[in-house]
Amino acid sequence: MKKLLSLTLVSLLVLPIAARAQTLKIGTVDMNKTFRDYTKTKDAEAKINDAKNQAKKEYDERADSYKKALDDINNLNKQLEAPALSADAKAQKAKERDDKISNIKNMEREITEFRQTRERQLQEQALRMREGIVKEITDVVMERVKASKLDLVFDKSGNSLNGVPVLMYAPESVDFTNDVISVLNKPGRATSATLPSPSKEGAGAAAASATPKKP
Repeated sequence: MKKLLSLTLVSLLVLPIAARAQTLKIGTVDMNKTFRDYTKTKDAEAKINDAKNQAKKEYDERADSYKKALDDINNLNKQLEAPALSADAKAQKAKERDDKISNIKNMEREITEFRQTRERQLQEQALRMREGIVKEITDVVMERVKASKLDLVFDKSGNSLNGVPVLMYAPESVDFTNDVISVLNKPGRATSATLPSPSKEGAGAAAASATPKKP
């Protein structure tokens, strides 16, 4: 009798939940595809690449100056090894070499600071751009949620900590990824977020090579 009562109680608890589950309106969006196919994403990537190329150009100019200064120091070292060089001339060239060594150390610090600053600024600007784009996508998704009165929306591109899809299965009929992309790419659409343009100072030097070696 007790067992029967327990089964009856479980049934009474489960049935309302099951009934509610049957009325849930669910939708899915592939956020990776949406982000990739949004035209503003391509514009943002182009701006970042332009900033990176500009930073690399500036870095190369500094690296060329460093190499020239290093060559000058090596040439002075060779001259100091000449046996016919007088004591006064040797002292003068030694002082010139020491001054150049002091200067090149300052150049090393400047190049290192340049790389670190540019890389940090580029990362920050890329993050701001991504956040702005994600907000726009989310706003469009939420518009669909309100219009269709959806109860749940899943990102079908997401994986769990175990590396497996969070959403194991959903019928294609509930996916509205292409609708979101169409709205985002509609000509003349007013957007709530504006992408920041990378400034010259905000360019990244991620593609720059390592700091030149010391003399």
